[in-house]
Amino acid sequence: MARSKSSPRWLQEHFADPFVKKAQAEGMRSRAAYKLEELIERDRLLKPGMVVVDLGAAPGGWSQVVRRDLGDKGRVIALDILDMPPIAGVEFIHGDFREDGPLSQLESLLGGKPVDLVLSDMAPNMTGVDTVDQARAMYLSELARDFAEGHLKVGGNFLIKLFQGEGFDAYVKDLRTRYDKLVIRKPAASRRRSNEVYALALGKRRGSTK
Repeated sequence: MARSKSSPRWLQEHFADPFVKKAQAEGMRSRAAYKLEELIERDRLLKPGMVVVDLGAAPGGWSQVVRRDLGDKGRVIALDILDMPPIAGVEFIHGDFREDGPLSQLESLLGGKPVDLVLSDMAPNMTGVDTVDQARAMYLSELARDFAEGHLKVGGNFLIKLFQGEGFDAYVKDLRTRYDKLVIRKPAASRRRSNEVYALALGKRRGSTK
């Protein structure tokens, strides 16, 4: 069973984590920011003027990194079921990605224009029951994949956090049919014991299947 985030052992490990300390020192909202930093640098994901959608954005670490690296050019739209304090230059939608309302808001902000990069660091609230948590995580992953399918431009990229387990292999296999290239990454800031990895799908194909 997963450890509670209020357990003394978890808290001790969390505050001793070098990426937590680095985030606090550098004013980043989460240690997850350094996962994205590594992937952006390694795979050259950002270019000036891009439109980027950040799904599951709270507390905002990924949006911070993207907004900073894009500078004054480009657009960042973030969405999360949790509230997120404002970040200058980031448009935020507070709502549940599984519901039609927030998705409609997001589509309205896009105004029919295609997206260059979709990011998803979404994860369900963990129960500690592996089969339940994995099923919930895969459901969110499928929603993110379908959003990217409908809104990414041809040639656009999709980066998503996945949890290895039931449904993982089939999901990755499906992504390979939709994009020119797919790689699996495990950033240094991702805890070794975690079964999370990041799937980076590059070059959305024209007319890829849903």
